[in-house]
Amino acid sequence: QVQVVESGGGSAQAGGSLRLSCVVSGSTYGMDCMGWFRQAPGKERDGVAAIYTAGGSTYYADSVKGRFTISRDNAKNTVYLQMNSLKPEDTAMYYCAADRVCAPPPSSPMGAFREMYTYWGQGIQVTVSS
Repeated sequence: QVQVVESGGGSAQAGGSLRLSCVVSGSTYGMDCMGWFRQAPGKERDGVAAIYTAGGSTYYADSVKGRFTISRDNAKNTVYLQMNSLKPEDTAMYYCAADRVCAPPPSSPMGAFREMYTYWGQGIQVTVSS
């Protein structure tokens, strides 16, 4: 049974940094694509960043571009989200998603965020205070 477990969330002051980690276990095969999503209270879930094994393509939402960095360790089936220059509007529950078989790397972040990820974590809270 595949499990997706996030860690590293918590509280930070505006301008600070946090690093989220997500480990996918229980799969014989590696994950073809992995992503981070977030949902603030009363809002829809939005894509934040995604990374594909093929070519190492990465994608970012405009709101986090230049501040967040997604990376992965394929050997460990782990994806990271380094979050710098945090803002209060980054406050949300962050979810990790993964899939073993993904569409070819898309041409835009929206394509990556519309990927039908099969595996999802339970979410981890990130709170940024001003």
